[in-house]
Amino acid sequence: MRQFPAVSSAAEVMELIDDIGFLPLLDSGIPGYSAEEIVDEDCRYVVFPDGGWDWPLWKWKGQIVTEMPCLYGKFFAGKAGFISREWWPDFCNYRRSRYPRPQDESIEGTILDTLRMTGSIITRELRSACGFNGKGMRSKFDGYVTRLQIATYVVTEDFVYPHDKHGREYGWGWALLNTPEALYGKESCRCDRTPEESLQRIESKLRSFLPEASEKQILKLVG
Repeated sequence: MRQFPAVSSAAEVMELIDDIGFLPLLDSGIPGYSAEEIVDEDCRYVVFPDGGWDWPLWKWKGQIVTEMPCLYGKFFAGKAGFISREWWPDFCNYRRSRYPRPQDESIEGTILDTLRMTGSIITRELRSACGFNGKGMRSKFDGYVTRLQIATYVVTEDFVYPHDKHGREYGWGWALLNTPEALYGKESCRCDRTPEESLQRIESKLRSFLPEASEKQILKLVG
């Protein structure tokens, strides 16, 4: 596998995404191929004796998505990662051939239509708007949203953090959801290739820097 240089800033992660096109955030199933493993040790998750924590990579996500910009969501076997704007049309083309747009009367269709009407909205507010209230509804709703991200109909636009009384951000943050069409226009999701051609291009790109990955590992990433 290609040896990635350790990165130590959001800008360097952006450069890497622009270069390779696809970058899972955490463990991808392919050793060494995730932002978590590529970043310098000083940028990895650490817990302090007082119970606090620091994780620069986690904090960079919003900056990367908004400044690069690129697409972020649970694209890789249900796990989160980044896809560059250059490679998004092919990825979207292939994934949507496998996961057609949900029927309007379905739960996923209702969630998608609600998101299109509301525009940018954090997950918990979208969940409430769709009537997923009460015990056990959060995990069920999250499952539907994950499937919509896998299918490329929903992406994370940014992350919103609560503030303490001193105005400082804290916590893990809330995902601000949107559709890729709302963010970048309908043309951003259009591709003049067949889904099979897009798949071949994506596989070829991945193999260019993951030569030791097995067919099974590559197909798991591509979905």
